[in-house]
Amino acid sequence: MERTTYSHGEPSWQDQTSPDDAKAAEFYSALFGWDCPSGDPEFGGYRQCSLNGKLVAGINPQTQPGPTVWNIYVNVDSASDAASLVTQNGGQVLLEPMEIGHVGTVAMFMDTTGAAFGVWEPGTHRGAEVRNEPGAACWHELVTDDLDAATTFYSAVFGWEGKPHGTGPGGYMEFKLGDKTVGGMMSRPPTMPANVPAHWAVYFAVDDADAAAAKVTELGGKVIVGPTDIQPGRFAVVLDSTGASFNILKSSR
Repeated sequence: MERTTYSHGEPSWQDQTSPDDAKAAEFYSALFGWDCPSGDPEFGGYRQCSLNGKLVAGINPQTQPGPTVWNIYVNVDSASDAASLVTQNGGQVLLEPMEIGHVGTVAMFMDTTGAAFGVWEPGTHRGAEVRNEPGAACWHELVTDDLDAATTFYSAVFGWEGKPHGTGPGGYMEFKLGDKTVGGMMSRPPTMPANVPAHWAVYFAVDDADAAAAKVTELGGKVIVGPTDIQPGRFAVVLDSTGASFNILKSSR
């Protein structure tokens, strides 16, 4: 599905902070068919990756030691206003709102459960131009130890409403913005290592979860959770060739 605009409070972009952006670009190009040309030095070498000519994600060269991660960005009318709401509601500002020329304004935060996320106030860059198609992002999901605290935080910052699915430790929360579903949230799985912090996970759509997981291994990545059937379809949790975790999903819809 092609996209040209996003509402305030709707996740609109994802990028990876990578210690080896060329290696990451080669991996995702082979796995998803992305085109990830070298980035403009004026913007720190940031690579904008496209699928069939439509922007889908970014790869940001790492400038200081740290984990290799995928980041999500929520579209906002004002990054400065979002920063104020984050701090007023117990979150932390990791990167103050920073204007990137005519492209837009970015800021990075940490929620009250320890998960990092960003916001994007668009200029000429409006966000991902395609969603929910093979090779493009199809879902964003918060993994945390405190669903109640996270629900309170994101409700105050973005106006999201938590809609529970199921009860007890295995329950799942759907985030709604009005009548639109914008993401999900789940409790930390018992199999997840204790040193893995709360985080936002990115899902990319695929035609075949089993084939995609096998391809990940062929390309030097690793399968963490093998292809498994869940209510929305068949998914797997994998690491790319630089160590960044992401999910793949063959939707049943």
